[in-house]
Parts: sequence; C-alpha cells; structure tokens
Amino acid sequence: MTTTRRQQILDTAATLFAERGFHGVSVHDIGGACGISGPALYKHFAGKDDILTQALTAISEELLAEGTARATAATDPAAALDALIEWHIDFALGHPALIVIQEREWANLNAAGRKEVRSLQLAYIDVWVDVVRLLRHDLGPAEARAVVQATFGLLNSTPHSARISESAMRTRLALMARSALLA
Repeated sequence: MTTTRRQQILDTAATLFAERGFHGVSVHDIGGACGISGPALYKHFAGKDDILTQALTAISEELLAEGTARATAATDPAAALDALIEWHIDFALGHPALIVIQEREWANLNAAGRKEVRSLQLAYIDVWVDVVRLLRHDLGPAEARAVVQATFGLLNSTPHSARISESAMRTRLALMARSALLA
C-alpha cells in the first residue's frame, strides 16, 4: 500500500514533533524531511497547528474505528478484550511518536482540536469499558473507566520503556494489560 503525501507529512511531522517538540520544528523542517518545500505543505494543511491536530485526530479516529470493529467481531467478551489489547499494543509499538506528542503537545492543540480528539478518545475508552464490564461485574462505570485508563498508561509507556525485543514486549504487555484489567 502506498503512503499518500498527506500521510507522509503527518508521519514525518509526528516524528519531528516527538524528537524536537512542536515549537522546535518549522514547516520548512517538515517539508525538507518530506522532500518538498515548506510552503508546499499548505497544499495539504492550513499550517503547522493543523498538522498537529490532524495527526492526533487521525490516530484517534483509527483507534476508535478499529477498536470498535475488533470488539464487535469477537465471539465473546474475553475474545473482545484480547482483540482490544492486541490492537492497542499494535498502536503503542507502531506509533511511539504519536504517543509522545499526545502527552507533550496537548496544550498546542487549539480548543476545537482538543475537543475533537478528546471526544474520540472518550469513545474509544467507552469501547473498552463496555467489554471490561462484561467480564468484571463488580465494577461500576467509573471504576471500569479508571481501570481502562490505568491500563492505557501502562501500554502507552512503551515509547519510554521498550528495551526488549518487540516480540517479547508484545507478550509482556499483553500479559500485564490482561492482568491489570481483570485483577
């Protein structure tokens, strides 16, 4: 599958923002890293702020869509949980730059971008909460949400903690996530 120029810009910008911070990167830096001029970015985005917003919105939409699809396709709640864990591990190991910019650059999103991303994130969390509550009848909605969000903290720590092979990390993360969610 070929990557579109727009996706190349988003991926490149995310990597640069994670490495240097949002304010440490110019449109010229992003363009240069993509092999185009900085001003050529304006064919795809309104500016650097829009690139940040679109990067975080796009991954939030993808997490929600794929998470929903996997949970819905599962044959039972345990299989749904395993599918969600596998999906989030794929995300965490495959997109460490997006995790870093989500946590570090949140304040650089405009109010509309923060609202849109947060809405998508909350919907994604709700997919997990629904599955967890099918397996954990002792948890109310608030407790289930807390368990899910704490587990996301564990899974999303991988850009800072992954020091073993990817295969070993996948196995370890899946065991820890399942244990945390069902403890």
